Amino acid sequence: MPKLTFILGGAASGKSNYAESLAKTCDHPRIYIATAQAFDDEMRAKIARHRNAREADGWRTVEEPFALARAIGEAPGDHLVLVDCLTLWLSNVMLAQQDRSEEGLIDALAARRGPTIVVSNEVGQGLVPETPLGRRFREAQGGLNRRVAGEADLVVAVMAGLPLALKGRLP
Repeated sequence: MPKLTFILGGAASGKSNYAESLAKTCDHPRIYIATAQAFDDEMRAKIARHRNAREADGWRTVEEPFALARAIGEAPGDHLVLVDCLTLWLSNVMLAQQDRSEEGLIDALAARRGPTIVVSNEVGQGLVPETPLGRRFREAQGGLNRRVAGEADLVVAVMAGLPLALKGRLP
């Protein structure tokens, strides 16, 4: 298992399922850092459903919509960490007008001793967003994706549930 694996794809592309299946090939205890926030009943139900399924499968779930670098840094080094996803984290901090702390995030990923898998949406293949906030988000997400990909040992694009190695070799 590479030290840092970065998995990109569009919405509902299968990237999270692929990340989870990849994590299960590793013998380490697993921590799932979830960045989603529940703003309505549908999302609350979805988060609960995912959390319950992960816990039944041996994951420890940490829900952290803002302090992602801290959550990564607090994970024991002998555990595998899966972060799902950078896109929701960036949305959370931008909408809350918080400091994005990308340097802290990159440092936390680099400092991890155990294997880490990070999931993010590829935002550069769609239409140009209509709003200034949408355009700022797209630029910020694209930049963050490039930085994490630059640090990663393995970068995988997932489309229709199929992985394609962009950097490194698929295990």
